[in-house]
Amino acid sequence: MLKVVTPKTKRAVRALEKRAPKLVENAKKTLILQGTKTSKVLNEVLGDIYNLKKANGGAVRYTRKNENIRPFESGGETSLEFFSQKTDCSLFVFGSHSKKRPENIVMGRTYDHHIYDLVEVGVENFKPLSSFSYDKKLAPRVGSKPFFTFIGEGFETVEELKHLREFLLDLFRGEVVETLNLSGLDRVFVCSAVSPNKIVFMHCALQLKRSGTVVPRMELTEVGPSMDFVVRRHRLPNEDLKKSAMKTASKLPKKKVKNVSSDMIQGRIGKIYIPDQQVGGVPKANMKGLKRERREGKMKKDGNGVKPKKLKPNPT
Repeated sequence: MLKVVTPKTKRAVRALEKRAPKLVENAKKTLILQGTKTSKVLNEVLGDIYNLKKANGGAVRYTRKNENIRPFESGGETSLEFFSQKTDCSLFVFGSHSKKRPENIVMGRTYDHHIYDLVEVGVENFKPLSSFSYDKKLAPRVGSKPFFTFIGEGFETVEELKHLREFLLDLFRGEVVETLNLSGLDRVFVCSAVSPNKIVFMHCALQLKRSGTVVPRMELTEVGPSMDFVVRRHRLPNEDLKKSAMKTASKLPKKKVKNVSSDMIQGRIGKIYIPDQQVGGVPKANMKGLKRERREGKMKKDGNGVKPKKLKPNPT
């Protein structure tokens, strides 16, 4: 039985509250790690995914080798779930290389820090970020929101590609927002289904130019990385787990406003607290006429109106 340790400092309490379940969740973080054996290509793939995701703490990278991680095998996901809970990451990308499955990547999502679903792909025709030459002014800004383009009927008809599309959207969409600034859209991910189990993945910079109409003209410049994903295995969640993970609140609770109440007759009533005013210390405007009258009254009070001079003592 695990021992429950209560937080003893305010900082620990805030950290636990940040990780606690919420009606409106934070942006999903991604854990990127590798198995006992990898290749140069696979290390570059994991590094480029980390570079695309690291803005605003959106990704955590583990570079050491992990021996006991086998996501598709029973008991092989224990270490992966532990790392997910430790880093508070709900997405993961795991890379491994073997003779049976070369350049292999397992991508998945977690629910309550337990494996939710898995997609296994092989990487082919990889081109890293460093291999593309272009004007640096076109480089997408860090943390900007991307467009997604999915080309091909396979994303609507093939179950494996539909599953892969859902994960790619979760992986690269970033934080969910209600409104977007059109000038801030400077990148697009293009995914083309060329066969029932293969897609071409490209990352392009987006330029919006004048077209003479309301809709701007768009120009794409490939900035990398670029690769082909070949779907090998995938595992969908069971219906009970899916139903539990998709459960949402019907209505968000209203935030209580201080010193405001509602009444059926008077409507909304608010209380305003004003501190006591120190009236005696408030400066008053004095007219010149009043000042002259005061001087004259003071002179009459003294008698002749001239103060007697003090006599100086004679020195002896």
